[in-house]
Order: sequence, then structure tokens, then C-alpha cells
Amino acid sequence: MIDYQGHFESAIEALHVEKRYRVFADLERIAGRFPAAVWRNGEESREITVWCSNDYLGMGQHESVVSAMTSTVSALGSGAGGTRNISGTSHPLVELERELADLHGKEAALVFTSGFVSNEASISTIAKLLPDCLILSDELNHASMIEGVRKSGARKQIFRHNDVAHLEELLKAADRDRPKLVVFESVYSMDGDIAPIAEIVALAERYNAMTYIDEVHAVGMYGPRGGGIAEREGLSHRLDVIEGTLAKAFGVLGGYIAGTKAVIDAVRSYAPGFIFTTALPPALAAAATASIRHLKTSQVERDGQQRQAARAKAVFAEAGLPVMPSETHIVPLLVGDADLCKQASDHLLETHGIYIQPINYPTVPRGTERLRITPTPLHDDALIDTLREALVETFTAIGIPFVGERPALEARSAGFMPLVVSKAGG
Repeated sequence: MIDYQGHFESAIEALHVEKRYRVFADLERIAGRFPAAVWRNGEESREITVWCSNDYLGMGQHESVVSAMTSTVSALGSGAGGTRNISGTSHPLVELERELADLHGKEAALVFTSGFVSNEASISTIAKLLPDCLILSDELNHASMIEGVRKSGARKQIFRHNDVAHLEELLKAADRDRPKLVVFESVYSMDGDIAPIAEIVALAERYNAMTYIDEVHAVGMYGPRGGGIAEREGLSHRLDVIEGTLAKAFGVLGGYIAGTKAVIDAVRSYAPGFIFTTALPPALAAAATASIRHLKTSQVERDGQQRQAARAKAVFAEAGLPVMPSETHIVPLLVGDADLCKQASDHLLETHGIYIQPINYPTVPRGTERLRITPTPLHDDALIDTLREALVETFTAIGIPFVGERPALEARSAGFMPLVVSKAGG
């Protein structure tokens, strides 16, 4: 007899042994009071502060977004009613795709049910439609992009993270007339670094390759209208496909791609992940459109977020906390051990009412486990100061080294922010 259940139990036990088993926090966001939430732990409940949300600008509770969703669900109902081909193409969804095409200065856009699906379906379909396509992929690309590359069946080559010299080596060695697709991200969400987009685009143009950029952690956040890093740097028109999400800075749900009519129509017509999935409900589409329209004209949220992220980095570094280098709104604190990272997360939640989930392998390499903090415009200075004190107490109680307690070589290689005053940080 085959012990089927035993195989699954062993797989789960392996995660426990490696301290990688994930426990989901049961949360209820409090409308109008973000980042406050109610944490339910068995029969108990208490109010906490969320410090790791991808709702980077708090748009998930913005009045115009909530109003668009509620009015649309009242008028059109809760669901889409089918796939895009079978009655699921609602007018709010058509409007959303027009809004996204305009956001990125592209001819067309296509909405998927999630950012993961948009990457997986689009990359695999584009590469399959290009005969003998060679995919060149950044080594730190998101799992959804890796899955899209894998499902394409195309030959792939991995270039070192943000290493344009290595990318050029690979492009130069490839046949100029062979179709090539360079896939990369603009903002890498675990480290908060930014791709050298201009250099990558220039190489793609020089060596006759297509470009596919994932802007999920940048749309809404950067650029004069929230079009991402590519818009901020004036490069959107030189990128072939721009992929983004509606579930982070825009505060709703869904993923999308934008590009030429031909590319978008080809993915629409050939991608199983698009064709055979129920469409995004009209209320979600209307809410996303309201969010995009607001952020196209409002800089208040972006300015506030950048200010609070910069302040958090400075305050944590002053306290001797190991702030990893980040060019963006992502504030990672190095722990360097999976067990300690989980302990720190649990201690912060149970002792201080602060929720920051642990980031462990395989999301990041072993030895770089971290707490990933995402300050929003609604995390005010008092909340940042409270978090600093809680982090200092937690690192001390659990025995996680501060910057001054780490070997000099380790501190230099990690590139910690150098502003070290004292552990107390007061």
C-alpha cells in the first residue's frame, strides 16, 4: 500500500525542520483606519498595526476607490458571469484596459485575474509565438516570470542580477536573427533595488531583442502619473511589453500587460491563462480604474510615501538596526537566520501588536532572511518611532545582532546604512 498522506505529512514536516513553514495571520483591515487591523488568534482578537502591506499608498481604502466598487456592485452585481469570451467582458473592464493603455502610452492593454497569471501567461505565450525564441532572464526575477519562462518551452539563459555586461555577452553570442526576449523587473521587491532599464533597452535595440518589464512594485508609485520607473525615466515608449498589477499601489486586484495592438491581441487570442479564466468582476475593474485615475493626477500619496520610507530608513539606521540598502520604498532589515526571523515576527506581533511577516528561503537566499517593511503615507512619524522601539526591543530580546555587533566584513558586504548611534535609538 502507498502511504499517500505520509508523503504530504513528510513534506510539511520538512518545512517545519527548516523553519520555513508559513503561518498566515488572520487579519481584518479596518476601513478608514489603515494601517490598523484586527488580528484574530483562536478565540482572541486584538488591534494591531500592519507594517508589511503591499497596499503601498493605502488606495485600497481610498474614498473614490471604495465608492466606485460599491456603486458598481450595486448596479452590475458581484461576479463577471464568465470568461472574457463568454459574457465576461463588462464595460468597466473595457474602460480599465483603455485606462491602462493610456497610463503607459501604449496602443492596448489586457487585464488578467492576478499579476502572477499575467506574467505566466504572457511570457509563455509571447515566447511560444516567436519561432526558436531565446529568453534572457534576470536571475532574481519573480516566481511568476520564472514559471512563464518554463512553460514557454523556449531555451533560456540567465544573466546575473542587473548585470548589463553579462547580458550583453549573452546577446552578442546569440544569432542576431534569432528571436530574443529579455525579461526583467524594474523594482525588485525583496531588496528594493532598481534595474538599469535604459542600458537594458539599449542592448535590446542593439541586438534586435524584445523587452518585457515587470513593473508590479512600481506602478502607481513612480513617474508623474504613476506609470512606474519606466515612465519616471522616460523609457516607456522603448519597452515592448510593460506588465503591472492592480493589487499593490492601486489597492485592488488583478494583473495586466500593455503593448502594441498586435502583441496584446496575440496574447488575448493564444494564452490559456487568459482564455479559460473567469474575467475580473466589474466592481473590481471600476475600483481599479478609479484608483488609476486618481493617481494619474495626485502626487500627494507618492510624496507622502517616499517621505515616510526615507524617515523610517534613517530612524532605523540611527538605532543600529541592520537596514539593507534600498533605492525604493522597500525597507528590508537583515536577520540572516530563518528561525530568528520567524521568532522576531512572532515577538513583534504578540508583544507589540506589530505585524511584519518573515521573509525566508526560497523567497530570498539562505543567510539573507529578513523583515521586509513597507511604510505608507498613512504610517505617521509616531508609528515609525513606535516601530523603532519595538524592533530594538525585539532584536535585543531574541539576540539578533545590531550593525555594531556584526563582523565588519559582513556589515560591509551587506552595505548597511552607516548611521549608527546606539542600540537604544532614543
